[in-house]
Amino acid sequence: MLRSTLSSVQKALLRKHASSHIGSVSFYSSTSILNSKIQAPPMVYISGEEMTRYTMELISDQWVDPYFDTEKWEYFDLSCKSRDVTNDQVLKDAVNAGKQIGSIFKEPTITPTAVQQKEMGLSQPLSSPNGAMRKGWSGITISRDTIHIEGVELGFKNPVLFERHAVGGEYGAGWKEVGAGQLLTTFVPEDGSPPVVVDTRTLDNECNVAVVYHNPYDNVPDLAHIFFKRCLEHKVSPYVVTKKTVFKWQEFFWIKMKEVFDRHYKNKFKQLGLLPADGELPHLISDAATMQIIRWLDGNFGMAAHNYDGDMLTDEVAQVHRSPGFITSNLIGKTEDGRLIKEFEASHGTVADLWNMHLEGKETSLNPLGMTEALIGAITHSAELEYDANRGDIEVQRRHAKILNWCTTLRQAIHNTFRYGQGTRDMSGPEGFTTEDFVAKVAWRLDRYLSMQEDEEPPVLSEPSREYLRQYNVDRDAVQAMFQKYDKDKSGTIDFDEFARMLVKLGVAPISKDVKENYKIDEMIDSSSSEGEQKA
Repeated sequence: MLRSTLSSVQKALLRKHASSHIGSVSFYSSTSILNSKIQAPPMVYISGEEMTRYTMELISDQWVDPYFDTEKWEYFDLSCKSRDVTNDQVLKDAVNAGKQIGSIFKEPTITPTAVQQKEMGLSQPLSSPNGAMRKGWSGITISRDTIHIEGVELGFKNPVLFERHAVGGEYGAGWKEVGAGQLLTTFVPEDGSPPVVVDTRTLDNECNVAVVYHNPYDNVPDLAHIFFKRCLEHKVSPYVVTKKTVFKWQEFFWIKMKEVFDRHYKNKFKQLGLLPADGELPHLISDAATMQIIRWLDGNFGMAAHNYDGDMLTDEVAQVHRSPGFITSNLIGKTEDGRLIKEFEASHGTVADLWNMHLEGKETSLNPLGMTEALIGAITHSAELEYDANRGDIEVQRRHAKILNWCTTLRQAIHNTFRYGQGTRDMSGPEGFTTEDFVAKVAWRLDRYLSMQEDEEPPVLSEPSREYLRQYNVDRDAVQAMFQKYDKDKSGTIDFDEFARMLVKLGVAPISKDVKENYKIDEMIDSSSSEGEQKA
């Protein structure tokens, strides 16, 4: 079994890469006054390769290690060389650990081509690790959703959700190149009853490829429940996508989805006004779905489809929404006793072109948003599993709250970094941050936000003077809405930096002539005196 405590290994690799290939790397060291690290619940961490692995080493060192004790995480190296050396035992071990623990974070990995196999000096071909994971975890669906940053314009204005059936279809097909003759496909029942001829046909070409695959539908009701619950949670309209008019066997997918919908969810969607005028579950032919995706830019819809259609359509969603880096990817499976297994990863690959630039000593600028959302998802799910198993444990409850707060704060830190024009070059243009500088900037912001949350007195809420409100005809509801808009941390008070941001948004903030044009307000606040901690 090839495991390692990657926190120490990653740091060593990180510093080696940084000193060898990048001349101007800056590492952010946490100055947070957190009393102790959070004990992270058990989780499986799967490392991959190339640029995404290097970036996750930076992230682990600067965003995770300062705040978490990850002793309970189990690490597996699924790089091609590691899989080759262990004869793929490391993949089997990772799948088994994921099944036991139930929460998995996975970096992008490589399924090597014949050319890559030779270049890497691998002793054997390697199959896609994703197929083994979907099978080993009894995969139900791959949930892929658009990622949104408030104030940053992307492709879709509102969320788009997608459920892709995780098993069956062309991906598990068996095939042979054959000549002219008769092709007979026969099913032999498990119970010993007589065989059934599925198909028979005459092949009159000298060159044919015969393909056999099937679609297992026992878990479609599980997929349906996951899909419809998520659509209700996000208040989006559901669509089931098939090509059942031509591929008649896909009718069974539609029937099972509609049965679950009609029995459990129809009235709930009706009450929210998320169905068409006839009040029925909408069906889209896959051809139509490809056209609607590029038209429905307001978002607020969800789609569920077969494995292959889901793969193609989510790629289209990613391109409309800017890039695969702005799409989540979450494999959901289930154990024999009904416990959900969730694996989180980015929907993009290892970004080989940036890795080659990195190896040449050139600057790179990788946007890690998709990987960050995956990491947040896996850590959150691990915390939920621990919480559900220990509901009466006060220490677990406190740890659960701290973990969720860290996840929320990290998301706020990375989103604000993009909002302030300090993003990677895919978002901020040629002047955008390098991979290393972006990670360091988010680390600085994360540490500052977490430090500001410590040792604060509970807010004292007081009723504003009604006489004042009456005198100036103040719309109290509108004032309350404005207050909530600028009270970002929902503390019931507006602190100095929230007040400063409010003045900037309202266009009345005094501007110092000595401040550089791209110097951001939270940096101005941080460099100011301790008055920044006072309440406005």
